[in-house]
Amino acid sequence: MIITGISLKKNKLIIGSRGSDLALWQSNFIKREIEKIHKNIQVEITLIKTKGDKILDIALSKIGDKGLFTKELEVHLLNKRIDIAVHSLKDLQTAIPDGLKLAAVTKRHDVEDVLITRKKKKTIFDLPEGGTVATGSLRRRSQLKHLRPDLNIVELRGNVPTRIEKFLNSDWDGIILARAGVERLSLSKYISSIIPTEIMLPAVGQGALGIEINSDNKFADEIVQSVHHTETAQAVYAERALLKQLEGGCQVPIGALGEVRSNGLYLDALVGSIDGTLTFRQKLRGKKDEPVKLGKKLANNLLKAGAEEVLKEIYKTARSKK
Repeated sequence: MIITGISLKKNKLIIGSRGSDLALWQSNFIKREIEKIHKNIQVEITLIKTKGDKILDIALSKIGDKGLFTKELEVHLLNKRIDIAVHSLKDLQTAIPDGLKLAAVTKRHDVEDVLITRKKKKTIFDLPEGGTVATGSLRRRSQLKHLRPDLNIVELRGNVPTRIEKFLNSDWDGIILARAGVERLSLSKYISSIIPTEIMLPAVGQGALGIEINSDNKFADEIVQSVHHTETAQAVYAERALLKQLEGGCQVPIGALGEVRSNGLYLDALVGSIDGTLTFRQKLRGKKDEPVKLGKKLANNLLKAGAEEVLKEIYKTARSKK
């Protein structure tokens, strides 16, 4: 049930959610999972509009990304109007405001990006010479241009169904979206091919949900542990530590993927130039219980390898456009 009134009782948990189809899917998923385990807890959802939902005609890289999809939710958390905020973890900035914390991370969905075209089984390499592909991500743009320098990349914003609708009413040859969002909304029929992570690394935290709470809310903290997935958390903590060390976000082409295996935690990461001409990619293995250390170490390795100059140039260009 979606409500507009907010009350905090010990038998009631209030989720703050954005109003997009995907955000509501995510919040309702957490609602169901909590109610399965905590039979005496009533979970309700209240809608909160964020800046990222209001500005849909400008590229994310041009309007900044510090809390673009989270700030208003975080204000409600700090004011104790809601108990938890459910985020696509890739949207949650690495610097969480004082008084709040990332309390739980859900088991990860498949992390890949997908290509949507008008014909099934088409891959990036099947797209026509000089074809047009739409994406709202500099990370995807960089990796795509690295693979196919001939392609024309255009900007695409909006929620998942809107992006697909825009594509169907366009003359573009394809669009790229996150597999998790497309599959969660039962839109898999539009997928032409899944892009292997070997050629396109996902965004930090892609496929996982992050649950943010007020640090003082012991009730919420205890409840959300029931949906926490340790291995996913270890992987994404490494990715987020890398991103924080690189001081990256929507304005920087950075991809990363952490994976827990029997012999440790593996982290694969990339920093690229916006035009795809320069790409620095490295892998590193560390201890499962030291994800932050692994993320920082790999970030520093990338910086030493040459990524630092790429990042400086990107930030310099971004500042000059403001």
